[in-house]
Amino acid sequence: MDHHERRRHLLTLIHESGSQSPAALARHFHVSVQTIRADIRALSERGLVLRRQGEVLPFPGRENDDFERRAIINIDGKRRIAALAQELIEDHQVLFLGTGTTVEQVALRLGVHQDLQVITNNLHAAMALCHQSCEVVVCGGRIRRRDKDVIGGDAWRFFQRYRADVGIVSVGGMDDDGRLYDYNDDEVMAREALFAHAARRVLVLDRTKFATRLCCTAGRLDDFDAVITDQALPDQLRSPLAARGVRFLSA
Repeated sequence: MDHHERRRHLLTLIHESGSQSPAALARHFHVSVQTIRADIRALSERGLVLRRQGEVLPFPGRENDDFERRAIINIDGKRRIAALAQELIEDHQVLFLGTGTTVEQVALRLGVHQDLQVITNNLHAAMALCHQSCEVVVCGGRIRRRDKDVIGGDAWRFFQRYRADVGIVSVGGMDDDGRLYDYNDDEVMAREALFAHAARRVLVLDRTKFATRLCCTAGRLDDFDAVITDQALPDQLRSPLAARGVRFLSA
């Protein structure tokens, strides 16, 4: 069992069984306590578990942590990513913005551009854009209260009605081979519709998503025209991207 698989099983065990000690987890997975502590630290940094006084706890009832908590994780890195993404946008363009906290940071920087039309299913991004001069079109449908966005069939039908010059999205995770992941099919469905109707596709991905496999696959890095991160990708990922003409930017 590699560390990706062990961390997936560890996360499932914690959410199903509740609080666990590192020693108990080490015995369960037949590894050292030091190895388990590294796993717990990686999951904690991604906002998936909570460490407290010698135990690790689930965030009750959450498949992913809520937007407000995720928004403060690696905020400086997300802002640097947003600054690079903003440089890829030109005046008078039509933009798609997907869900997530990094995409919200992109929205906050769009005021420097003139005559943009922004189409989004991300209500946090829409609220940020209300203070700027661009035109905003918001997806209607059932709101996911935890994240204040619209996903699934409502978003799929919404994005099918439009065409955009640039689509900017994020994902829940990326493994060491460049495969991308999300938490559920509804998130993937919304992103695929956005993806299909954007002339240029930009992925914004902060380092907390690296080496993270989740339950739903969501394409690969080389599906995009540009990939922007706050930490350089490993050579084994950058070289294939360059060969396929994918632009890589690191903040």
